[in-house]
Amino acid sequence: MEHDHILYRLRFDDLNGHRIHVRLRIPQPDPNGQKLFLPAWIPGSYLLRDFSRQIESIQAFSAEQPVAIQKVANHEWLCEPCSGPLDIDYVVYAWDLSVRSAHVDDSHAFFNGTSVFLGVNGQEQQPCLVHLAPPPEKEHWKVYTSLPEASSYPEAASRHGFGLYQAPDYDALIDHPFELGTPYYIAFEAYGVQHELVFTGLVPHIDLERIAADVKKICEAQIALFEPENQYVPVLDSSDRYVFMTLVTADGYGGLEHRSSTALMAARNDLPTEHSDPTKKTKGYQDFLGLVSHEYFHTWNVKRIKPAAFAPYDLLKENHTRLLWVFEGFTSYYDELMLWRSGIIDQKTFLERQAHVIGLVHRTGGRLKQSTAESSFDTWTRFYKQDENSPNALVSYYSKGALVALSLDLYIQYHSQKQRSLDDVMRLLWQRYGRDFYRGHPIGIAEDAMPALILEATGVDVSDLIMRYAEGREDPPLQELFALHHIELKAVVKDPCPTLNVRLKDQVAEVQLATVYELGAAHQAGLSAGDIVVAVDNLRIRSSAQLQQLLERYQANDTVTISVFRGDELRHYPVCLAAPSADTFELNALP
Repeated sequence: MEHDHILYRLRFDDLNGHRIHVRLRIPQPDPNGQKLFLPAWIPGSYLLRDFSRQIESIQAFSAEQPVAIQKVANHEWLCEPCSGPLDIDYVVYAWDLSVRSAHVDDSHAFFNGTSVFLGVNGQEQQPCLVHLAPPPEKEHWKVYTSLPEASSYPEAASRHGFGLYQAPDYDALIDHPFELGTPYYIAFEAYGVQHELVFTGLVPHIDLERIAADVKKICEAQIALFEPENQYVPVLDSSDRYVFMTLVTADGYGGLEHRSSTALMAARNDLPTEHSDPTKKTKGYQDFLGLVSHEYFHTWNVKRIKPAAFAPYDLLKENHTRLLWVFEGFTSYYDELMLWRSGIIDQKTFLERQAHVIGLVHRTGGRLKQSTAESSFDTWTRFYKQDENSPNALVSYYSKGALVALSLDLYIQYHSQKQRSLDDVMRLLWQRYGRDFYRGHPIGIAEDAMPALILEATGVDVSDLIMRYAEGREDPPLQELFALHHIELKAVVKDPCPTLNVRLKDQVAEVQLATVYELGAAHQAGLSAGDIVVAVDNLRIRSSAQLQQLLERYQANDTVTISVFRGDELRHYPVCLAAPSADTFELNALP
């Protein structure tokens, strides 16, 4: 192998113990002592997760002789100076069932590079090789990743095989997750590029053909948005394929983007079966396709079009930006828009799903206390560390960011006489910041650049809108903006039942107040999040559905006695029930 390549050899000898054994070879260590690090967070999930805590043991050797190694910071180690190649042996405990870290057992192995690959300080630009050895008695397993095979080496892996893979540098190395096992698999081509769908978990009679056909439509719609003339697929910068890796559980949902792949979690019942009606798409399946659309859109928006704060990432500390409302909010708007444009859903369904997002945001009192720009900056300490009061204190840069994007799109289209739209903004960002990002031009968007960029792309000045609705805390004037496009937005009372103004959480044979909304009936009466509701007017409550049925017997302004356990103390609170609020929205296209 090339003398300057950093080599990682991975073994999976203890699947039952959920461990990954790694030997890292550094051909030319720092003669003053080699420093190593493991990322403290994974790009796309903005929380310090301290992956280094899962390294169970670590040793260093040179010419098979021990080399002293000690931890010098939370995520860093230092080896004493040595003259020859330096070998680091370490063990990673992998038992996090999520898209962010690593999970290994006797059915599969999934891992992100940020959890497994120690970085070599000062040599982050060096090319890297990864050798995967099959677990004992699992030679039938296959390997799914967008990391290219090291085709010029004798130990090179074949497609989906164990062996040698390669990355041009450390940043690329940690941006291609791996799935090992025997998952459900199907592939399709979108504009000449292979896209693979991998589903890990038990999904009886999963309709792979239907899923592949739908995902293909989404992918081609997004490719055509950014490259309408030549349909260039950016995954070719680092690989010849794109891989969707989905872990299927009973109720999973979530995703994490990478430059040529994405890791997803999906609920089993959200995926269609071979026996389901192919003309119908359940809300669960729509949600799954929306998740696929969201993560695929990140191939352009955030993996290549980035804020300046992410170019490059500092993997050992928080990277603050006020622009996540652009990178996650715009993506959240386009993930739904692409479902409509690709024909997955019709206009009526698209409007219904937009109305749902509007309702979600308007039920969050925190939107009046925090802007999407502030939410973006505080994501490290607030958005990813939510508690029972978060709906009263925070706003989501995903959902309100999507409404800001929707507002900008409606405003731009109207004021340009339908000659321009948010599409023109995304194409400008792609051409200027994204297309050449991995071709030696890694620049990002400055924090204050969006108003000027939108003006340049569309000729429409939206600086006031951004100041008021993204930097500020005002609600976007969606009713007026929709009316300009002959669409009616109205608030309706979906349920006439009087309310406690709370969010409930069902537990085993009991109901907990998950959130008490500020200034609502429960708040005014003294109830608190965490209280266990046991009775209403001396009638026992065992579920949220039972509580709802009982409240239907009352009218607004009736006073009822709510009995709760707070800790181990039984307390009784007289509550004046509130009138149901018009917090559900409808969108209807007018003639």
